[in-house]
Amino acid sequence: MTRMISVVEPTGATEMRPWGSFTTLEEGPGYKIKRIEVNPGHRLSLQMHHHRSEHWIVVSGTAKVTCGESEKILAANQSTYVPQCTAHRLENPGVIRLVLIEVQNGEYLGEDDIIRFQDDYSRHKV
Repeated sequence: MTRMISVVEPTGATEMRPWGSFTTLEEGPGYKIKRIEVNPGHRLSLQMHHHRSEHWIVVSGTAKVTCGESEKILAANQSTYVPQCTAHRLENPGVIRLVLIEVQNGEYLGEDDIIRFQDDYSRHKV
């Protein structure tokens, strides 16, 4: 029996950020799938989105997740949900690169739907 293996080619180039990088793997009406890599000791801004929710699935490494008032640590094969209009942050407290898959759902998925409350890299705040 021959087994077919399909490979998903990224729809967009990898975008570098001060904390690591992200690559858009696929997108369509109402959803976008990204591969996010966070360097050890780095974190994304404390932020929220008006128009989308996010599901995060850890592929490798350790994720420290802040979502609303709660904080939790996730390891490979664990996931979490970030509701729309909820302050959240993703952090890599480990010593190896954090890799996760992010699935965004919503009517608008543009990168300009980010409200930053706190940012280690002095990017635009509210």
